[in-house]
Amino acid sequence: MPKNILSSRLSRTLTKQQQKIAIAGVGTLGVAALAFSAVPGNAETVTTGAPAAASAQVAAAPQVKNVKGSLTDQLATDTVKLDTLAAQKKAAADAAAKKQAAADAKKKAADAAARKAAQDRAAQAPANRSAQRPQVQLVAAKTYADNLDGWIRQSLDIMRAKGIPGSYHGLYKNIMRESSGNPRAINDWDVNAINGIPSKGLLQVIPPTFHAYHVAGTSWNIYDPVANITAAANYAADKYGSMDNVNSAY
Repeated sequence: MPKNILSSRLSRTLTKQQQKIAIAGVGTLGVAALAFSAVPGNAETVTTGAPAAASAQVAAAPQVKNVKGSLTDQLATDTVKLDTLAAQKKAAADAAAKKQAAADAKKKAADAAARKAAQDRAAQAPANRSAQRPQVQLVAAKTYADNLDGWIRQSLDIMRAKGIPGSYHGLYKNIMRESSGNPRAINDWDVNAINGIPSKGLLQVIPPTFHAYHVAGTSWNIYDPVANITAAANYAADKYGSMDNVNSAY
């Protein structure tokens, strides 16, 4: 092959390679320029080539959240909530204990008051019984003379207690007319004697009348002076209004 033809081919091949190198250089310069423009103005070192591209990638990477800080904050919040709940529960327990203590104290005071009241009542009871017990005055039993005056007076006391009217004078005058004051006197001649029921005693009472008008608390013996007088006075009160109204045999 002629020399000129080889030279021409070599020249064209070199020219194509140089163009490729030149294009590659321009591209490299463009990247370097971009990297230079991304570096802050106060940076002292400029990195070219691949390191600049890495820096761009780091700068464009998304920021990673602080997971540890978030967990710490959450734990702190939960701790505060638990502390608040514990404090509330403690306050409720304290309030319940205080209420129970007050109730116990009130019950204890009531029990003490009841015991004291019972003791006071027990101590007061003897005094009350003593105060309520009627004061019995010992009165000597009334005595009567065992004679006509004593018999009439005793009969009058019984008659007043039983509501039977009569006076000392009315009794005395009728006794003297009927028996002359003899408690054992007996009439064996009048119609009653004829009929078999003679009059007996101070006021000459027949047995059927004595038993019919007998006054409770006196003797059932028709010859007993007091029993005879009160039975006769009871009969006279029924028939005549009072022994005082009797001026003859009755």
